[in-house]
Amino acid sequence: MLFVLSSGMRGGPRAGLLATAGIATSEVIHVLVAAAGLSALFTAVPGAFTVLRVAGAVYLAYLGVQMIRQRGDLVVAAGDGATISGRRAYLTGLLTNLSNPKMIAFSVAFLPQFVDPALGSVWMQFIVLGAILIFLEFLIDGGVGVFAGRIGNWLRHRHALRRRVDTATGGILIALGFRLAVEQ
Repeated sequence: MLFVLSSGMRGGPRAGLLATAGIATSEVIHVLVAAAGLSALFTAVPGAFTVLRVAGAVYLAYLGVQMIRQRGDLVVAAGDGATISGRRAYLTGLLTNLSNPKMIAFSVAFLPQFVDPALGSVWMQFIVLGAILIFLEFLIDGGVGVFAGRIGNWLRHRHALRRRVDTATGGILIALGFRLAVEQ
């Protein structure tokens, strides 16, 4: 949600929605992988989850550093201020959520609890659960992205404040990455 908020503020409502779309796309992948039995892999090879968790932590910290540094390849000048491109918002949302071990844990540990083979097709039940998850993703994070886009238009004319928001958001991402890396 923090990434969607930042994307909306920096790129407008469209970037906020595209960041949400990237996250939702990764949720489709998570649900499909959960339906295919990723939980069995993590049970058989516990180190695989640790590797994924550390990779996700490094990626979060990388995003935070990029946000603080405001490198030229991350932002594209647009008129009065810097904005994140729609393509960058989508791809970063996708990669951020794909490498999010908490989302993977949610998908492989939580979703299967609501699947009952006695009720019919397991795949169809996962599809319905995934559709509900994605609907809620667009409802909540999409709303945050659009709202942040409206604030971002106002914030674009306040360079010092925008810089502080980007630095604070980047710092939070770095802290979340660190916390994820040291969790057991």
